[in-house]
Amino acid sequence: MPNVASRGRGRRAMNEINMVPFIDVMLVLLIIFMVTATVITPGSINIPRAGQSSKAPDNPVTVMIAADGAITADGGKNGPNLQNAAEGDIFAAISDAARGNPDLAVMVAADKDIAYQKVIDVTSRLRQAGVARVGLAVR
Repeated sequence: MPNVASRGRGRRAMNEINMVPFIDVMLVLLIIFMVTATVITPGSINIPRAGQSSKAPDNPVTVMIAADGAITADGGKNGPNLQNAAEGDIFAAISDAARGNPDLAVMVAADKDIAYQKVIDVTSRLRQAGVARVGLAVR
């Protein structure tokens, strides 16, 4: 009959974790992180502020976007007459004025609740109309 006392005496289960390799790996990872963090430069965006822009034009044409998305315009003193003009007529008149005056300045004033994409669309249409100086009106 086998010896009952010899059972289980072969290999004993280890009931503690060896922390030294774990600490070594963590220190190596920490050093790698510290070295790469100093090498990598974060991306930066140079955002203009309203006070740092050049002198605003004297009498710009103002294109206004209402909260419901309606587009109206004011031609200013030197610009085209845009009172009660339809949206397509506004951009056509601004395009004609931009051909006659390459320094024509157009300011886009949008309601704060309007979708940003609408402002980008209007700015893009003004660029396609030949306006070189397009700005955003700020308070």
